[in-house]
Amino acid sequence: MSLKKILPGKLGFGTAPLGNMFRAIPDDEARATVEAAWNQGVRYYDTAPFYGAGLAESRLGEVMSTKPRDAYVLSTKVGRVILDEVEEGARDLGEKGGIFEHGNPNKIVHEWTAEATERSVEDSLKRLGTDRLDIVWVHDIAQDFHGDAWLSKFEEARTGAFRVLSRLRDEGVIKGWGLGVNKTEPIELTLGLDEPQPDGFLLAGRYTLLDHEHALQRLLPMAQEQNVDMVIGGPYSSGILAGGTHFEYQQAPAEILEKVSRLKALTQKHGISIKAAALQFSLAHPVAAAVIPGATRPSRIAEDTAALNETVPAAFWTDLRAAGLVSSAAPLPNDA
Repeated sequence: MSLKKILPGKLGFGTAPLGNMFRAIPDDEARATVEAAWNQGVRYYDTAPFYGAGLAESRLGEVMSTKPRDAYVLSTKVGRVILDEVEEGARDLGEKGGIFEHGNPNKIVHEWTAEATERSVEDSLKRLGTDRLDIVWVHDIAQDFHGDAWLSKFEEARTGAFRVLSRLRDEGVIKGWGLGVNKTEPIELTLGLDEPQPDGFLLAGRYTLLDHEHALQRLLPMAQEQNVDMVIGGPYSSGILAGGTHFEYQQAPAEILEKVSRLKALTQKHGISIKAAALQFSLAHPVAAAVIPGATRPSRIAEDTAALNETVPAAFWTDLRAAGLVSSAAPLPNDA
């Protein structure tokens, strides 16, 4: 089933920040943020065991388990099993080291086998306080976590997680599955497989105002040709497009700060918010089924909803392209 048939709208809520990404968030603030998303009409929620070693799932489940289950769509991920024991020493998270240093201290096992996938799904159901998942993403089988070994992790997932999730979908246990990654290559590889195809993908950080050239070269044309939908994660590029200082989970470098400054100048010229430009750009590509910004404060949810519905003049998009701030190949909302 296509993602556009599963998802209830264009705006979802990404819960990585609820896993204490970058900072320790009080429990009441996390609860209030999820409640704000619900009250703003958000009905798609994405999470993962990896986010704070189960913390984001537990926090999301605490609120969403009180809501009518048929009223919202829920996705989580497989590839990380959270153990009861405490992690000893520093975690090896590839390029993302330290991202969840304020999360739960539980040991994380990185595994994409059939057995680990089934256990991961069962554990997620418990943490989320629900009896079913709608979408399951195969998480982070890519270079940013595994370097040159990513292909062996991909193969582990192909013969393990892919087959388990295909079976669960065929049995009607879940509505769909796919990959949830920060790199384009694993999705390209999956689109070339002859085996049962995923229903779509979650692509994080690779189709934003600041980073989209690479995705436009191969991946998005492939997806469009195969009628495969994508959820766009990280539309604010880790926060730099929403008033933060992080880009790609690190402090933003000088060249990114300079480009953001130019983008902000253009949005100010046209009297719009940079959030509106970021969200509406990511959604303008035909394969985009939804966008899932994250938040840790209730006020941010209202900003996201307003940004999605903000009227952006066609002249802004024309100026954006003329200034060379976006690829000439990128579809824009004012394109005929």
